[in-house]
Amino acid sequence: MSYLIKPAGYKALLNLSQTEMGIKKIKDFFQQNLSSELRLRRITAPLFVLKGMGINDDLNGTERAVTFPIKDLNDSKAEIVHSLAKWKRLTLADYHIEEGYGIYTDMNAIRSDEELGNLHSLYVDQWDWERVMSESERNIDFLKEIVRRIYAAMVRTEYLVYEMFPQIRPTLPQQIHFIHSEDLLQKYPTFTPKEREDAITKEYGAVFIIGIGCSLSNGEKHDGRAPDYDDWSTIAENGQTGLNGDLLVWDDILNRSLELSSMGIRVNKEALLRQLDICKAEEKKELYFHKRLLNSELPQSIGGGIGQSRLCMFYLRKAHIGEIQASIWPEEMRKEARAAGMILI
Repeated sequence: MSYLIKPAGYKALLNLSQTEMGIKKIKDFFQQNLSSELRLRRITAPLFVLKGMGINDDLNGTERAVTFPIKDLNDSKAEIVHSLAKWKRLTLADYHIEEGYGIYTDMNAIRSDEELGNLHSLYVDQWDWERVMSESERNIDFLKEIVRRIYAAMVRTEYLVYEMFPQIRPTLPQQIHFIHSEDLLQKYPTFTPKEREDAITKEYGAVFIIGIGCSLSNGEKHDGRAPDYDDWSTIAENGQTGLNGDLLVWDDILNRSLELSSMGIRVNKEALLRQLDICKAEEKKELYFHKRLLNSELPQSIGGGIGQSRLCMFYLRKAHIGEIQASIWPEEMRKEARAAGMILI
């Protein structure tokens, strides 16, 4: 079901022309900074992949991919990508990317099962990135260092927006706060995961929640993750589970937390087998991607995705992602949004 948040007294700070100019500047500046921070080279990426090879991202494992038959391949089915989490790792191997370097690309997806609203669209655009790492970097400290570098690019980009549009005042703190999902549960034991995210992000302004996909002490997960890309089951040096997480910032317009990125150290052979067993998905071991990983043909890596429209929405102080990107919305939502000051493209 679609759901619309209507901030009281909302009025866009930029007109349509200024918004389009801002989107272009933000995207150009941020991706250049991301590339420099993480030593990433830009590559081209597919819009679709063959079904049944285990390459597409399964997200939480329940979302349906948009599929279509290919006439010249005897009607073999292709799937619109959900993200490029596993494709990027294959590409690191095939391009022979060296340790300490990586790739990034524009990922465009269609997620037909999204619940449409201020933050969710049928159309998803993000920077997908992946970087080769060593065995010695397989730890929480390395994950945090990568997060800090990405966040530094975000802070610089917010200042660029302020230079362009002085009416948009910077709000991001200089440092990002880290917390494990189990510690977050203990801090707010009566809250739902979303309420916990809102509470901690409002307190600190920018937060990285570690350990997404692992079971917590209450027997539940903070959020779901597929078993075959992020490593959410390894026990870290501090005794906590998970080498991945989500980056959130506080959105003053919507008065809630806003997830801008999901990232993590990727599964090695041991973590993949463990997580397939936990999720009762052992049959995936026979798929193309999984075979290559289990045969030690893929490098160890860290990677993630950063939402392009969400990032622009946050920087330009928009109340709806449809003010940033063109998509399809329920007609009733368009009418309600317009009445509340949100003009959907």
